[in-house]
Amino acid sequence: MTATPDHRQTAADTRPARRFCAQDSQAIGDPLVGSAAHAERNLLISWPRPKWQRSLRRASDMPDTVATQLEAMAEAGRRVNLIHRRGEDAERHRVFLMPERREYRVARDELEAFLSAFSRGDSLAAWGGKYVALPMILCCTHGKKDKCCAKFGYASYRALAEAVTRESLPFEVWESTHLGGCRLATSALVLPALRKYGRLNPDDVPGLLEAEQDDRPYLPCYRGDSRLTPVAQCAQVAALEWLAARGLHARVRVKEALEQHEGPRQTLPVHWQAGEREGRLVVSCLQSELIRHDTCADYERDGAQPSRVWRATHIA
Repeated sequence: MTATPDHRQTAADTRPARRFCAQDSQAIGDPLVGSAAHAERNLLISWPRPKWQRSLRRASDMPDTVATQLEAMAEAGRRVNLIHRRGEDAERHRVFLMPERREYRVARDELEAFLSAFSRGDSLAAWGGKYVALPMILCCTHGKKDKCCAKFGYASYRALAEAVTRESLPFEVWESTHLGGCRLATSALVLPALRKYGRLNPDDVPGLLEAEQDDRPYLPCYRGDSRLTPVAQCAQVAALEWLAARGLHARVRVKEALEQHEGPRQTLPVHWQAGEREGRLVVSCLQSELIRHDTCADYERDGAQPSRVWRATHIA
């Protein structure tokens, strides 16, 4: 007797495949450069990750008065993120100020007084304070904000933390709430240098740590200088890659566009210096439209939306 094929399907068979905005972003060629916007003034507060909420500044056990103060500080221009790493005291918070490079240890019941004093510009000597000597590497693992940050972020964070510990490297590595660009997970930020990275995988960790020890960007994952406009970031990274291909680890300075006009094409001069060598490049950049999902929530909410991106087209 010939067996009859079983065509029954289970619920798992018919369930649509899970989509991740980070994978789709990479698949459509969404560029990293031009996405590095980040405030120069930062306040970081250690807070256990299990307590994080969807907001990058909120935790489920955070006093309402503290949450209100942090919102006011954010509105005034100070970027506020929660950070975490295993072994930290859950009730005594480490507070970092950048670019001031100051750290304070503040008991939870004193946070309101500390933040009030800071907002008024009063002395913070009552909470001690010390200079932050080591660069901080923040790695977004904010799964309650976007599932890509949980799926990809924690693996990259663990690889960074383990490498720094194993090799006794001069960095402090922390998990962080939302750093911007969920579709570019893993997102990472180095402070106080304000170098922002995307699509950072565990395989990238040795290269990134080597570059950062030399105080230079790791180009395969570099999103650009946070203080520059998107088109200037595009010109900056293109120039750095052009120079690196010629064996030059240079510092570059991007100037204003040669022609000030609205349009999809911009030409920017870039001055570079590597040791005693220096020169000038001219980078042409082209703006185009890309239809993309910025976050995983867009699959169920707004769908893919048009976005403007910049790409370098010519270097002279």
